Amino acid sequence: MTQNLSLYRIFYAAALAGNISKAADDLYLSQPAVSQSIRKLEQSLKTELFLRNSRGVQLTQEGEVLFSHVKSAFQSLEYGENELKLRRELGVGQLRIGVSSTLCKYLLLPYLKDFIKGHPHVRLAIACQSTNHTLQMLEEGELDLGLVGKPEQLKGMEFHPVCQIQDTFAASGEYLENLSCLLKETASLSVSFPGSALFLTKGTLMMLDKENLTRRYLEGYFQKENLLPEHILEATSMDLLIDFAKIGLGIACVIREFVEDELREQSLIELPSPFPIAPRDIGFVFSPRQEHPELCQKLIDPESGGRPPY
Repeated sequence: MTQNLSLYRIFYAAALAGNISKAADDLYLSQPAVSQSIRKLEQSLKTELFLRNSRGVQLTQEGEVLFSHVKSAFQSLEYGENELKLRRELGVGQLRIGVSSTLCKYLLLPYLKDFIKGHPHVRLAIACQSTNHTLQMLEEGELDLGLVGKPEQLKGMEFHPVCQIQDTFAASGEYLENLSCLLKETASLSVSFPGSALFLTKGTLMMLDKENLTRRYLEGYFQKENLLPEHILEATSMDLLIDFAKIGLGIACVIREFVEDELREQSLIELPSPFPIAPRDIGFVFSPRQEHPELCQKLIDPESGGRPPY
């Protein structure tokens, strides 16, 4: 753009008003100043933009062409100003969140339910994906917030703990009975399985895919304890692992807090871990440089009053 924006603003006002005097009143300028600005714009574009008559001004064909583009530009600016006003007065904004499908269902939804009640004008974008993908997008500024298992390296990110989760193994009673017979085990399902390590290594072990942080955590556990599962069935979500376990496909690596109903109803039976599994921290992770610290804090900690979490 080679012209001063103010010249286009005056041209736009004159075209809308159809009268130099009215445009001058609308712009709080003198009539000579408006006329001079329009002549300056016409001279620089080497084009006549208005036809003058006793009743006012009328756009020429060239003026109509320019007006269509100027109108679009000023409307865009007006929309931007209105959006900023809404953000300021109503708390309108956008919050981009990355989370696994499992954590979204069991942990994020309760946060969102309360947050939306207090901030109905905030637009939410939720990407259900692996923790590694969420961390990468946070580093690149493509997300504002992530709900993840605490990674080994935060790479400059801040971590706000929410809860601890406990990995465990669960299967249907029918599957365990069949596997026990196959292995010639006689342990009752109502007591601990002294042969649980054998169950995990010889049975069908159902795990999340290799991109998942939970899978990698459990693989580290198996390597450390020298457990070598012979049969692994992969699934893309923990809900699928739970459903597969309930119909007797195998032993699912699940999070205890997310199968409490199934364990209570005994549609799933928990196997005691042959070796202790350390609990994991789950929390919100964010960059200190992200764009919406107040919105993030209102979601993470509603009692904070929107103070940035760092």
